[in-house]
Amino acid sequence: MIKIVVTDDHQLVIDGIKLMLAEADDIVCIGEANGGEQVLELLAKTSADVLLLDINMPGMDGLECCRRVKHDFPQVKILMLSMLREGSLVKTLLKEGASGYLLKNAGKDEVIEAIRKVHAGERVFSSDLMDIFLESSSTRNKLQTSPFPKISRRERQVLQLIVEERTTAEIAKELYISFGTVETHRRNLLMKLNVRNTAGLVRIALEYNLI
Repeated sequence: MIKIVVTDDHQLVIDGIKLMLAEADDIVCIGEANGGEQVLELLAKTSADVLLLDINMPGMDGLECCRRVKHDFPQVKILMLSMLREGSLVKTLLKEGASGYLLKNAGKDEVIEAIRKVHAGERVFSSDLMDIFLESSSTRNKLQTSPFPKISRRERQVLQLIVEERTTAEIAKELYISFGTVETHRRNLLMKLNVRNTAGLVRIALEYNLI
């Protein structure tokens, strides 16, 4: 029996996945979590084989959670399940220890088969991602060929102001957006650029000419 933990910031998604997996007689869900910190607490108390992990979560995001799980619980196989389609992000997660990456539009049979393959030691990812990998390898400008997912226009504006040493409050005032929205953009930038803090954001922004 394959014991799994399901993680997503939306309870409705968790409930849907559990209902779907209930049809597999060799898979059992032994726990669920809504964030990275809960995942670590749960894995410390259970003997999970596979972790289904989302990327966008409050607090500790999926990328950092992936790193922590592989460090603290190396026996647990990680299968990412996300809406994000950036090829470079997928490659980063695989490098950090994930065994597979599925898009949330995957069907029941694909998810169940992926869990079985990951548990058996194989690497899997959605067939839809093949085109993304090919596209990312054929891009021409430096921003596109950097090892990071594409950042949006607004994220680039926030990044520019971070490099200029503006505070969150100053950025919110400059861009006419809320304090919380700025923090959301900051968290997304940290995840996309694979850094831990503001100093890392500035270093990557300048090194890869992102602004």
